[in-house]
Amino acid sequence: MKGPNKHTLLQIKDAIRDGLRAVNNSIEDKCIIPGAGAFEIRAYNTLMKHKDTIKGKVRLGVQAFAESLLVIPKTLAVNSGYDAQDTIVKLTEEDRLNPDPVGLDLSSGEPMKPVDMGVYDNYIVKKQILNSCSIIASNLLLVDEIMRAGMTSLKG
Repeated sequence: MKGPNKHTLLQIKDAIRDGLRAVNNSIEDKCIIPGAGAFEIRAYNTLMKHKDTIKGKVRLGVQAFAESLLVIPKTLAVNSGYDAQDTIVKLTEEDRLNPDPVGLDLSSGEPMKPVDMGVYDNYIVKKQILNSCSIIASNLLLVDEIMRAGMTSLKG
């Protein structure tokens, strides 16, 4: 490998390593999922449908979790120069109407079918993200409870 400076060489090396790791993950998992934000959009729509069957505070938690999943497609839209809200509305509507997963075409800002375009994500990466985010959220809530309990004991 050759490059104009050490930093560029490190970036090339990282890109090659990450690409090989992604291929290795796909081979080991024997599973890939549609990319371009399609998983997050479908999960959001599914959770919002499920939310209607839930009562109480848990309903708010399901809604908050569903909305947090939209960070990835929103980030894809903003980084591609498109309005995040308009893009999310288009994607969620298209996903509701379409049995196939729908993701964001970064060149046009319009909904597209990632499977047809060959855009995929690794299953294990998405699984780990979902696992980590729920653990982190639980820990933050626990810290919040502990701090609230500490403030109450200081007052009394």
